[in-house]
Amino acid sequence: MTLIVHHLENSRSQRILWLLEELGLAYSVKRYERDKKTMLAPPELKRVHPLGKSPVIEDDGQVVAETAAIVEYLVERADGRLGAPAHRDDALRYRFFLHYAEGSLMPPLLVKLVLMRVPLFGKVAQKKFQPMIDVHLDYIEAELAQRPWFAGADFTAADVMMSFPLEAAVSRAGATQGRPHIAAWLEKIHARPAYQAALAAGGPYAYA
Repeated sequence: MTLIVHHLENSRSQRILWLLEELGLAYSVKRYERDKKTMLAPPELKRVHPLGKSPVIEDDGQVVAETAAIVEYLVERADGRLGAPAHRDDALRYRFFLHYAEGSLMPPLLVKLVLMRVPLFGKVAQKKFQPMIDVHLDYIEAELAQRPWFAGADFTAADVMMSFPLEAAVSRAGATQGRPHIAAWLEKIHARPAYQAALAAGGPYAYA
């Protein structure tokens, strides 16, 4: 049975398509569109997983949800390729960024998105909230100034995990303004053949 990716447009699931391309694993895509008014996922996704969120994958009857959990599952399925590096310090960085992407970086960006949709009051709140995001972006800039990839010298699944929040932060929070290392990293990942193949597989993606 071919692995199935339940892929929602302009969402975190684009990372799963990219990782699958990097790993060279066979898969098929079932694509879903957001509700044009609410921008939420369609109810059909609840038939796959009770939370009705994307990404979700099906692999030989096994349903796996949550991006980081899916990433770890796929890395294991590919015999550890693009997983934790051998060096202990690099391995610790790998695990940190694998979970930091959604655990710490994405929540303030999501709040910023909500505030952007609130007239008048939202603009004032955005200005007060932006410094919280800048702390994260400045931290990431400093990390990328020390090494080419998030875990160390080599590209790993941690880079895949960090892609969506940083791509979102470009339009929502000025991620690349005065941060050349973040800008260079984004250019590098967008130029990867597997990234381009994932775009072709998943359809239009607003953050690329």
